[in-house]
Amino acid sequence: MKYLIPILLLISCYSLSGQTVGEHDEGTVSYATSQNVYVKFSSTKNIATGDTLFLRQEGVLVPALVVTNLSSISAVCQPIADVKFTVSEKIYTKAKSFIAAVEQVVITPTPVSIVEVDTITQEKADTKTLKQKISGRVGISSYSNFSNTPGGNSQRMRYTFSLKARNISNSRLSAETYLSFVHRSDHWDDVQEDVFNGLKIYALALNYQFSDKVQLWLGRKINSNLSSVGAIDGLQYEMKFNAFTIGFVAGSRPDYNNYSFNASLLQFGGYLSHEYKTDKGNVQSSFAIMEQKNSGITDRRFAYFQHSNTLLKNVYLFGSVEVDLYKMVNEVQSSTFNLSNLYLSVRYRVVKQLSLSLSYSNRQNVIYYETYKDIVERLLDTDAMQGYLFQVNYRPGKNIFMGVKTGYRFRKQDPRPTKNMYGYVTMNRVPGLNVSATVSATLLETAYMSGKIYSIGFNRELVPGKLDGGLNYRFVDYKFLSSESSLVQNMAELNLTWRIFKKTYCSFNFEGTFEKDYKYQRLYINLTQRF
Repeated sequence: MKYLIPILLLISCYSLSGQTVGEHDEGTVSYATSQNVYVKFSSTKNIATGDTLFLRQEGVLVPALVVTNLSSISAVCQPIADVKFTVSEKIYTKAKSFIAAVEQVVITPTPVSIVEVDTITQEKADTKTLKQKISGRVGISSYSNFSNTPGGNSQRMRYTFSLKARNISNSRLSAETYLSFVHRSDHWDDVQEDVFNGLKIYALALNYQFSDKVQLWLGRKINSNLSSVGAIDGLQYEMKFNAFTIGFVAGSRPDYNNYSFNASLLQFGGYLSHEYKTDKGNVQSSFAIMEQKNSGITDRRFAYFQHSNTLLKNVYLFGSVEVDLYKMVNEVQSSTFNLSNLYLSVRYRVVKQLSLSLSYSNRQNVIYYETYKDIVERLLDTDAMQGYLFQVNYRPGKNIFMGVKTGYRFRKQDPRPTKNMYGYVTMNRVPGLNVSATVSATLLETAYMSGKIYSIGFNRELVPGKLDGGLNYRFVDYKFLSSESSLVQNMAELNLTWRIFKKTYCSFNFEGTFEKDYKYQRLYINLTQRF
């Protein structure tokens, strides 16, 4: 009987979605600038300079950062993904078993996205010796902005709480939650008007494992086997058959205004995944289909396919495609097969010290026909954004790392395409100074501006295992095409990370920006307690 429900549901909705390939160490972004991202870990003993760190996007792990400097508890990184990093965002290291399987070189970023399955489902539960394990984190952060502009000063507070409770009381019941609360000192009325203007519930769910191969989730959770869906409020059921995994979900989407619960935004769907492992590498394939509604009317219906492949020696391939299956224009509903997202990437390790990577993306506007019904025509008229990214990473010596990344993005209605080039050189353990130094340069050109950014930074462990710090300087020169005006900025940054106790951390970051007429200072302080 327990197999009947998912088999019946699979007739109408099915998918493929990749499996996990090992455990991941987890860190959090402690501070982010336009050039560097600082990631805090409980320990960096398993991380090396040049390693690739990953960001989870829509349920998959994608390469996001390259480590340029290390201390015992934090990593200074440079972005390799076109995303905006936020404080307290979770960052992951490479899966250990995957590294062993493909002989990953620590000096080069890996463009292959690895699907991450929750550690609760990945662990091999021993039916005889289920053991409770509870871990979590509590954090408080302060963001202060000072300037001599008409906008004046501001302060924002952020409180976070995350918890994972596996096998509660040595049972098959588990739970997880991740909450944050944000408010500004001068906008408390917004929170009083609606608590969800400040409170964000990213995860709040219970899990029950009927066996090692069958499990059920209840609550709010992002399903790593359903990319592009985001958080699901409701039920999620999953079964495994050897190399295959099938599952279905039924519930609702969080409110698109304040991320609260909204029963009007119903959604349901399913997935099927397959993983093939050999001594030469892994092949993972996935397919998913989802129906999303708004007040009982179809909002969006789409399918998603993903494939990753490491069978070819020194070659890593990844591709994903998302297709919309529903369309409604002028109150006329119809089925369609319209490409909404396409991403392809390949990485080739030429020799041990040198790797090349190339990626292509094609992104359309994702349209929810009921939610966006007042602006559907405008969204349909928008051309796809297409882009290429080429990257070279080279390690000429034991403590020297260098790389170049260049990108090209275009859309028909833009006056001109967006182009950028970024290059860096990092030297660890500079002789006589015992510091790590990085110099970098960025050249960019968009539809409306062009610019240059030059940067130099130093990082050093001040007290072994306890305190590390960094100093950075950036020169920014932007020229705006519309007004033929320019903006020159000199930026200085100081950051400190203090490991007060084994599981207690404090971070301090100060950034000053100096222009001809205005001055800006940003101060970030964070205190985190792990348990």
